[in-house]
Amino acid sequence: QVQLVESGGGLVQAGGSLRLSCAASGRTVTFATVAWFRRTPGNERDFVAAISWNGGRINYTDPVKGRFTISRDNAKNTVFLQMDSLNPDDTAIYYCAADFRMSWALVGKDNEYDFWGQGTQVTVSS
Repeated sequence: QVQLVESGGGLVQAGGSLRLSCAASGRTVTFATVAWFRRTPGNERDFVAAISWNGGRINYTDPVKGRFTISRDNAKNTVFLQMDSLNPDDTAIYYCAADFRMSWALVGKDNEYDFWGQGTQVTVSS
């Protein structure tokens, strides 16, 4: 089993930055695809970004391209999401997810991931 714990959320003004962390325990996620999703009230979880096990493949949803950067440190069993130029539309609960058998073509599908964190709130004020 893998336990994922997100941190780094908070309240920030529009134009500001936050860096989210997803720390894994219980089993290394070195060989897992890890992704970030976000959910706003009343909506489904939306894909934000994903990174392959060695960082060789990265994918972003269009609204965050050029503003968010996903990265990973396998030695620390941690994946990061650097979020710059935040705007109020980025306000959501952010979740990280991991899977060891992910087909890259399906990285945007939340039901393909076996392991999830509890989420961290990001609020961007205007």
